[in-house]
Formats: sequence, structure tokens, C-alpha cells
Amino acid sequence: MGIGVAALASAIGIGTLLVGAWVAWRWNVSRRAVAAVMAFGAGVMVATLALELVAEAADGGGVWPVVVGFSTGAVLYVAGDLAIGKLSKRRAARQAADGSRNITARRGGDSPGDGGAIAVGALLDGVPEAIVIGLSALTGQFPVAIVAAIGLSNIPEGLAGTVPLKKSGRPARFVFGLWAGITAIATVAAVVGAVVLAGAPPEVLAVTTSIAAGALLAMVCNAMIPEAFAEDHWATGLIAAAGFLVAFVLNELT
Repeated sequence: MGIGVAALASAIGIGTLLVGAWVAWRWNVSRRAVAAVMAFGAGVMVATLALELVAEAADGGGVWPVVVGFSTGAVLYVAGDLAIGKLSKRRAARQAADGSRNITARRGGDSPGDGGAIAVGALLDGVPEAIVIGLSALTGQFPVAIVAAIGLSNIPEGLAGTVPLKKSGRPARFVFGLWAGITAIATVAAVVGAVVLAGAPPEVLAVTTSIAAGALLAMVCNAMIPEAFAEDHWATGLIAAAGFLVAFVLNELT
């Protein structure tokens, strides 16, 4: 039962990449609107991490497994994010040298490329998100708050990543195939994580959950909040606070 819930919950949470892509493909969405959704999603994510993931990991495995796992996850995400940034810069330099004008974006920022950095960046976010969903679904109950938080964070990523791909002339089958593929990979990761860790000691679950949680918080701080603030800085705090409160209410009611 838990495996089926993990697959369904992960497909919904990560699959909102396709919702963002569909909105961007159908309409011209302002960057301010994208920033507002991103700020709200950041608030929801922070609340979910604090109120559910880290708290439950500490209750089950103790403080030190959480400290080790959370630190490891944050370092792994930042290292991966840094590597992707360097790859994008090198690709931009090569395309500038040969006169290429193909424009793409990574999490909404304009930079030359062919979409590879977007896919890797989305996977970098999606895999720990899916693992968190998979672990949360091991009880057999649908993790509403976590899926809502992750789903909200993925809508602006799919939206912001699709806009430049569309402008560069990529066909719809490529764009939606890209996001569908990432969703499928993440869903598999959620199921594999749930299968492998089912019945694992509480300390192992605490470390694993905390690694994913640390990676997600690093993602919120490195990607979501800076981009939202850069576009609509005066409202970012208020919108993020609203997201936090929504997640808090969901956590209390479920």
C-alpha cells in the first residue's frame, strides 16, 4: 500500500513541472507572477521542512542523525548547484564565441544553453523531493502537506524553464517530454527509496530524510527566494509568510 501511495504522491508532487510548462506554453506569464508563485512555494517548503520532515526525523532517530544527514544534504546540493552553474557558464562562453543566439534559462535566469542545465537542475531538485515523498508515504497515508509544498515549488520551475525553451524554437514534444521524463525518474526514485528503506531502523530513516531535507532547504535558499526577491522584492516576504501559514494550517489539519 505504501509503495503505491509513494508512486502516486511523487507523480503528483513532481508532475506539477508539467503544469507550469503547460501554463507557460499556453500563455505569456509575467516574471512577477512567476516570482509570486515561487515566493509562496518557498514559504510552504520551509514550513514543511521544519514542522514535518526534520521534526519527525528527530523524533524517530534522534538529534545527531538529523545533524549529520541535514548537513550532508545541504553540502551535496550546493556542490551540485555549483557544478551546474560552472557548466552553464562554460557553455555560454562557447556559444558567445561562435555567435550563437539560442537563449534558454535555468530556474528562470536567462543564460545561453540547450536545455541540458535546466534538466540537470530540475533533477537535482526533484530526486530529493521524491525521496522525501516516498519516505513520508511509507505509512500508507497520503502526505498532503509535503506534496502541496513540493508541488507549489515545482510549478514556477516548470514555467520559468519552459518560457526560454519555447522562445528558442523547441517543439512541444521536446519540452513536455523533458518534464515528463524528469517526473518519471523522480517517481522511480521515490518508489525505490520506499522499497529499500521500508522497515529500516529509525536512525537510517532519520539520516535519509534529513539528507533530502537539507538539500531542499539549500535549494529554497539558493534558487527560489533569490529569484523571487530579485523580481518583486517588497512583496516576497509577505507572500512567503502566507505560504508558511498555509503549510502550517495543512499540517495541523492533516
